[in-house]
Amino acid sequence: MTTATSMDPRTEQPSPFATTPIEVDPRTAQRMLAEPGTILIDVREADEHARERIAGAKLIPLSVLTAKEIAELGARRVVFHCKGGRRSLDAATRCASLAQRGIAIHSVVGGIEAWRSAGLGTEINAARPKMSVMQQTQITIGTLVVAGTALGFLVNPWFLALPAFMGCGMIFAGATGTCGLATVIGLAPWNRATKCQSGSCSL
Repeated sequence: MTTATSMDPRTEQPSPFATTPIEVDPRTAQRMLAEPGTILIDVREADEHARERIAGAKLIPLSVLTAKEIAELGARRVVFHCKGGRRSLDAATRCASLAQRGIAIHSVVGGIEAWRSAGLGTEINAARPKMSVMQQTQITIGTLVVAGTALGFLVNPWFLALPAFMGCGMIFAGATGTCGLATVIGLAPWNRATKCQSGSCSL
């Protein structure tokens, strides 16, 4: 398990949270959530959260999450989760310095998939598409790249501009964290996030 290594600036001794595991299994996370002052943050995107979520989780996508925002929530302990555990660990790492302010930071190993596999309940909206906006975006880009390349070789070289354009779009998305195509796909009727059940999240 990953552990925090912060120091208490007042005593120059290891912080009381220095040996607290950052990554915890779903059942440990569930026990933590039963304690006062603990909140659960879902760092997935809105469409993923709308499809399936852990009851009581607050939605703050990793793409917009900051340590300052987490500190302002006023919790003593913050547990992050995502789909498989990678994004939540990134969020926990981003907020690890909050241990110096007495805020324990954790990430659920295996994310909501491990939570479900452990027999812990989730809220599911069956009307939502099973495929996330990012998956739909990746499939669209892949299809356009293959089609543009094939048409460029078989019909007209000008069609090669299509995969080149897609490549530039990916570079821009990686550099800025903003994907225009994903935004457009997210506006499709089947992807529009509906209001969550009372208290389950904020969009």
